[in-house]
Amino acid sequence: MFRTLIAMVFLCVSLVSAVLANDVNKLTIEEQRLPDAEKAMTGLLAPFAKPLAAIARLDASNTLDQIADIGREGFNIGKKIAQQQADDRPLYWFRLAANAKFRSLDLPAETKAQWIDRFELESRGFGTAVFSKAKKRILVTGFDPFFLDRHIDQSNPSGLAALLLDNELLTADGTSAEVQAVMIPVRFADFDAGMIEKLLMPYFKYNKVDMVVTISMGRDGFDLERFPGLRRSAEAPGNLNVLTGATSQAPLVPLLQGQPLRGPEFLEYSLPAAEMISLAQEMNAPFPVTDNRNVETLTGKKSPASLAELKGETSVQGSGGGYLSNEISYRSIRLRNLIGSKVPVGHIHTPKVKAYDKEKELQIVDQIKLMLAAAIPTLH
Repeated sequence: MFRTLIAMVFLCVSLVSAVLANDVNKLTIEEQRLPDAEKAMTGLLAPFAKPLAAIARLDASNTLDQIADIGREGFNIGKKIAQQQADDRPLYWFRLAANAKFRSLDLPAETKAQWIDRFELESRGFGTAVFSKAKKRILVTGFDPFFLDRHIDQSNPSGLAALLLDNELLTADGTSAEVQAVMIPVRFADFDAGMIEKLLMPYFKYNKVDMVVTISMGRDGFDLERFPGLRRSAEAPGNLNVLTGATSQAPLVPLLQGQPLRGPEFLEYSLPAAEMISLAQEMNAPFPVTDNRNVETLTGKKSPASLAELKGETSVQGSGGGYLSNEISYRSIRLRNLIGSKVPVGHIHTPKVKAYDKEKELQIVDQIKLMLAAAIPTLH
């Protein structure tokens, strides 16, 4: 099974281009929202004038490495904006503006698809998430803004956390930990294509990380999602306005490279939950932290004390729900277990924000730093 998994992941030459293959010249639903975003957020793309102009000048003589450089430049600009303004949104909209420019180029469709694919990954931090500075290494992931048809100016605290934590050094009990971060799209097709597996495989296989924490926006406080479930059940679209057809009555198994994702109905995280919760309490952090065990199966809602209590059940919702937040948690733990890694892995749901709330989001990021620092002494 392990060899099959590796083959499936590394045969994946392109991720995003699979989404775009139907018509690479046509703007996606995400990109079509850009004019409304620019009206709602004045000066949204101004900091990205240089990389956008560089894309407009591209021709057939350019290389994938040059495309990667543009993507990294955009990612770094997005990080700088986050540091100065506590805002994750400009990087997201820049990426869509850049993709629209790629589509307008007079080049073969295959070339444009490859360029968009490479640019997407680099502008999400995939190419620069390399550890070098500290004894301990923590990889975190954040998500793009989503539900943009409700709030075009929506932010995502998990995305802001990723941008602010990238390359940070956290210290606890005299031990430092370097954080690297990447941004994940809110699109079912990218998950089905194996984006999460492609990202995490090298870290687990070659022992390049000491902890993996996936983060997304969730409920009122912080939740550590103990039991992610296999199946999708949320009747909500991704950012491409695609519905999976899943419901609570008929939850669906997602795909991995065209085949149903194989794994137990529920898995369990391995984060040092007790330490993360107790330090937040000791420091009088602004938001409560819950070790969330609540799940739903076809036989009803449950709050099991152990994974064994879920044996024989069919998952409807994991502790993290039935959407991509739950799924990134499930996929990352599943891959870790298949490889036989002992690296702690799990998911944090942050408090939610409506549209954009700078003060609250900075509090959220500060508390995430506190929780990650609490984990450092437990890492081996």
